[in-house]
Amino acid sequence: MTGAVATVDRTPSERRLRIARMTSTAIVLVVLLIQTYPIAWIFITSLRTPADFAGSNPFSLPSELTLDNYVRAFQDSDLVRYFLNSFIVAGGSIILLTALSMMAAYAIRILGFRGNQVVLALFLLGIIVPVQVVLIPLFISYSNVGLLDSYQALILPMVGFALPMSVYLFVSFYGFIQGEILEAAVLDGCGPFTAFRRIILPMSTNTIVTVAFVNAVFIWNDFIFANTFIFDQDLKTIPLGLQDFIGAMGATDWTATFAAVSVTLVPLLLVFLVLNRAIIYGLESGATKG
Repeated sequence: MTGAVATVDRTPSERRLRIARMTSTAIVLVVLLIQTYPIAWIFITSLRTPADFAGSNPFSLPSELTLDNYVRAFQDSDLVRYFLNSFIVAGGSIILLTALSMMAAYAIRILGFRGNQVVLALFLLGIIVPVQVVLIPLFISYSNVGLLDSYQALILPMVGFALPMSVYLFVSFYGFIQGEILEAAVLDGCGPFTAFRRIILPMSTNTIVTVAFVNAVFIWNDFIFANTFIFDQDLKTIPLGLQDFIGAMGATDWTATFAAVSVTLVPLLLVFLVLNRAIIYGLESGATKG
């Protein structure tokens, strides 16, 4: 009798658990479809002929596939130069951003000093500052010191606006590091810089990857700073260079444009596929401790 009651009690519980799992799986699949459909549509459209794209439903499956759009994208635009400029800007920004945010978080969280929480609060206040507010002052300042049309004109504001969130992620992660580890390092004769280099830096790999990738996405896709501070054709980045496909009276070669966009998406997708575990772990570390 007792076994029968237990079986009866357990069955509804198992049914609810099964329904909950099916519901969560369905929600995840819907979200995944919403997230991946635009990317898949861009890649598919980049393989359509211009006549097929213009003459049929643009959201339907292509009736003919071609790679001519990719050939035309590289012929009609200096994509190689734009790629190089984007790599230089993104690489310089990420290196500078990671180094500054790590050292700032190390000083705030690990070393500690009077008013460190005030300094952290000031960093976090930078999150609420909109980019548009500083465009005109920065343009005037760059014009006065001769920084317009230079890589520095893009790197400096990108680092400045990405620094608050990066510092917060590192500060949150450093909260996981046990004080006994640093005390043992001090007893072994390690100074602050040595402890940072030999202990903190190796332990911060996942957070470094997360900060680098998340900010690289925004830096790689930045248009507003590039459009404001860059006028030289040879210094254009990828988002700014895509304007080459807009012709007279706003006519746009859409299939070649989507081919160029597909090419620009490949590096980010490859990096994410390779480093996704480290990125997710770094985000979780920065979000669950603060």
